Parts: sequence; C-alpha cells; structure tokens
Amino acid sequence: MIRSAVTIALTFVVAAVLAACSPLEGDGRHLVPLSSAIKARIAAIGSTPKAAMMVRIYKEEDTLEVWKQTANGSYKLLKSYEICTWSGELGPKFAEGDRQAPEGFYTITPGLMNPRSNYHLAFNLGFPNKFDRAHGRTGSHLMVHGACSSAGCYAMEDDQISEIYALAREAFAGGNRSFEVQIFPFRMTPQNLARHQSSPHIEFWKNLKEGYDYFEVANHPPTWDVCEGRYVFRQPTAANATSSMAGTTCQAVQADSSIVSAFMAKQASDAEALRLEISRRSDTEAASIAAEQRRVAAQEAAAARGEAISGFFTNIFNPGATAQAPAATPDEG
Repeated sequence: MIRSAVTIALTFVVAAVLAACSPLEGDGRHLVPLSSAIKARIAAIGSTPKAAMMVRIYKEEDTLEVWKQTANGSYKLLKSYEICTWSGELGPKFAEGDRQAPEGFYTITPGLMNPRSNYHLAFNLGFPNKFDRAHGRTGSHLMVHGACSSAGCYAMEDDQISEIYALAREAFAGGNRSFEVQIFPFRMTPQNLARHQSSPHIEFWKNLKEGYDYFEVANHPPTWDVCEGRYVFRQPTAANATSSMAGTTCQAVQADSSIVSAFMAKQASDAEALRLEISRRSDTEAASIAAEQRRVAAQEAAAARGEAISGFFTNIFNPGATAQAPAATPDEG
C-alpha cells in the first residue's frame, strides 16, 4: 500500500514536470491572437501575419523595431516599440553576471521562445552566439521579455511583448524556421559613430555597421557568419545559410553585384561623412578650448587690474601700510 502510494505520488510529480516543460501548457498568454489593428498595419505594408519577420534594437534610442517581409521579398518597417528598460551601457556583453545587454546578430528559432516566462512572455537571444564564443564571452538567459525589469535583458511592457511574441508565433506558423535580431548601440550613422569615436568598442561597432548597411541597401537581412573574429555577411541563399566561412579569406559582403555595389558605395560615402564629422568636431572642440582659454585669461587680467587699482588707492590713503618693516635681528641665546 505504501509502495503504491509512493508510485502514485511519483507519477504526479513526473506529470507536473512534463507539463511545466510543454510549450502548450500555461494560461494561454502565448496564444493571444493578433489584434485587428496590427493585422491592418501588416496588410497596409503589403505583408501577411505568416510572412517572415526581423527585429532591430537600438540601445541609445530605446527602440525595438519589427520588420515584415512583403510580397515582393523586401522588408518594410511594421512597428516601433519603446524599450521599457535595458541594463548596462553601450557596448557588447563580455561575461556572465556583468548585467550587460548584448549587441550583435542573433538568430531566433522556435526553441528559443518562452511562453512560460516569469516575465510574462519572452524569447531567448541565444547568447553567446558564434561571434561571442569566438571572443570567449559568457552569459546565459539573455532575453527580450516583459515585466519592465532587466538584469542583462531588453525588457518591454507586457502588452508590447505580447504583440511581438504573437508576431513571431505567426511567422513560425507560416513555415519560417527563424527570425533575425540585430542589436546596435545606436542607429549606425556617421554622426553617431563620430560622437563615440573614442570608445574602445568603435571597431566592433564598425563591424556591426557592415550588417546594418547590408540591410539598408538590400532591404533583406543578410546571412551572417564569423571569420577571423569578425562578423561577415552574405546574401541569404540556401547554400550560404549552411556553409561556413572558417578557414577562408574574409570578405565584407558576398551578394549579387547590385547589392555589393550599393553596399560599397554606402560604406565609402559614410566613411567620408565620418571623417568630415570627426574633423568638424575636432575643429569645434579646438575652438571651444581656445575660447575657454581666452575667457580664463581675461578673468585673470581683470583680477590683476583690480589688485593694481586696489594697491594704488591703498598707497594714497594709507601710505604707511606698505612701508617696509625693519629687518629682524637674530635671537640671542
């Protein structure tokens, strides 16, 4: 009898554990349908709920964007969401426990979706990715989730993550095997890069900008890989998606000629704009320093004149005040 009771108890425990692991269990928050408003926005850009999607995150602007693939294959911005909070500062995540939200390119598969998150709903970024591992970076459970609380994650309001989660769910239901998340410190403009030119992360950010620029000119997220410690970007064909760049000569972009030409033109144009912006900022800073030096010199000159005038009137009205005191005589022992 006791053994039977124990067996029954264990059966219930195992059943409870299996239920907790099942993505179909829970209170149904992960099954909330898309609203009529978001469906209308999807239709307005020429897309469907089942079409592929992509996410872009900008730390400095506190913005998460969802992009959807349209009927002609290009991607259009569907909606921008204000990030409730993220932790750390601008720059990549380095180590477990540093409370730093990551930057880079991450591929989200259905297995990374968490319908039973303690933070309402969530999807795991899959950190560390291939690039992070190549640089020895560590960390786990880096998410985009709800509840507006972050210790290394990107936290949204619950209604926002509910909609983003539903968009991902519908994209997976449409047969898409994954969606890309691109995470940047800020919008990758020459002006923003110039503002942060002295950052120790500038070369990493310039590498991220290559993927940023690819999307800007191709209107389609690139396939990414890692070569010699850098992200490399390619046209997203089936062959490229399964091949590896290891041991090959790294190329900035591998795509058809029109994309490569547009990419190279944007890179060159932005590089020149960055050079000019850095020069302009240097000139402005030099002028500011010179103006500050002139201001300090003028203050010192004014103070010196004030002391001279004060000494002049002191000599007139109190001539003995400045008489030289008699020399002291040595003490006698």
